[in-house]
Amino acid sequence: MSLLDDVIDASGGLAHWNGLSRFTLHLSIGGTLFDGVGRANAFKDVTAEGSTRSQSIRFTGISGGTHSGSFQSDAITIETWDGKLLRFWRNPSLAFPHSSSAVLSDELHLVFFCGVAIWTHLSSPFLLARPDVDSEELPSTKDSWRRLRARFPSDLITLAPEQVFHFDPHGLQRRTDHDLFGMNVVHCSWAHESFGGVVVPTLRRARRLDRDGTVVAKPVLMDIEIFDALFE
Repeated sequence: MSLLDDVIDASGGLAHWNGLSRFTLHLSIGGTLFDGVGRANAFKDVTAEGSTRSQSIRFTGISGGTHSGSFQSDAITIETWDGKLLRFWRNPSLAFPHSSSAVLSDELHLVFFCGVAIWTHLSSPFLLARPDVDSEELPSTKDSWRRLRARFPSDLITLAPEQVFHFDPHGLQRRTDHDLFGMNVVHCSWAHESFGGVVVPTLRRARRLDRDGTVVAKPVLMDIEIFDALFE
């Protein structure tokens, strides 16, 4: 079996994933990317409901519980808790500048950023099985983690068009490297749990990566904690 086959099986299997259509998460998102623009509590203790088959996710309870925000590939919306439309962004783009503060201070951009991050986090590694995703295995690391470099098609919105995924000897995704806001970043994932047969890393932290490959311990740029998940 190929590395991709191994990691997909370790996460629950492609046949099982393809039989699902929806997910619901209870989670919190934080980190210095949010703190630095006055959004420290914008995604604390929120509900996210989305599709496993298309890039679509809706956050309820953002901005202190007063707003909802939805991410789709062709539109971002901000609404009141009872569904009144407040703001709308058609055909959003992840053409981020080098400064995160220029983006994440705006609530529409923040929903977009979190939507992309959470949807791809939840959909990996099944996302890598798409026929339009170009992947190749790289040499293993010194700690025996196997690696895949993935190049994503332009019609799939991701945080970076090229990313390197690291998997431990059990086939579980433990790290992802890519460029973001002019930095090299590394997302470390752990505390995997099975929810209805889908294995999900419930903790994820993004840190800066030095040019020599050293992970900078602080600050934590993005911190994701998934408390519960339901797949249907």
